[in-house]
Amino acid sequence: MHIISIQVGKPRRIQWNGEEITTGIFKQPVAGHVPVRKLNLEGDAQADLRVHGGAKKAVYAYPSEHYPFWRDELPGINLPWGAFGENFTTAGRDEDSVHIGDIFRFGSAVLRVTQPRFPCYKLGAKFQRDDIISRFLHSGRSGFYLEVLEEGEAGAGDAIVLVEADPHRVRVADIVSLETSRKNDAALLRRAIAIPALADGWKNKFTERLAKLTRE
Repeated sequence: MHIISIQVGKPRRIQWNGEEITTGIFKQPVAGHVPVRKLNLEGDAQADLRVHGGAKKAVYAYPSEHYPFWRDELPGINLPWGAFGENFTTAGRDEDSVHIGDIFRFGSAVLRVTQPRFPCYKLGAKFQRDDIISRFLHSGRSGFYLEVLEEGEAGAGDAIVLVEADPHRVRVADIVSLETSRKNDAALLRRAIAIPALADGWKNKFTERLAKLTRE
């Protein structure tokens, strides 16, 4: 597994559905090694910190293996690395082989997987089409967020090395499936809730679903 490309970007204002909005989803590739900080990569920022950014969403990774799918799905649309707002475009693993809580070394920085990415309306604003949100969600190609355990530097071409596999073995794809299919899998819900690294929002949602399921 390795880094294909690294992207950063600062919030900008754009027009969408007749309104002006601010978004940090536009990312541009950067050359060389980039400092990886606790809350983001150097040169990167998020627009609305109520729902974006923070320690559990410090860095967003997206597998390069998904790009051929999207080029078929979205013919005529330019899709350079970073098109989906990711900081790290990766190669070698995807949502089926990355687990919540897995710890990886990206270059000299150490990061831990915390949750899949479920986009807000700003993905639609970037692509200037509302349907991309539903298509993204139901494609299963979510990518994943990471928190920074040890700051360092990373650059295109650097290896991504698994440092520690989470013992609960809940894949990013499992979390996506629980949400998009609304599967009432009590055993999987319990395993997900037990993962220390899983973001609190997901834990709270799954705890409520499990409580409702056990009452029925």
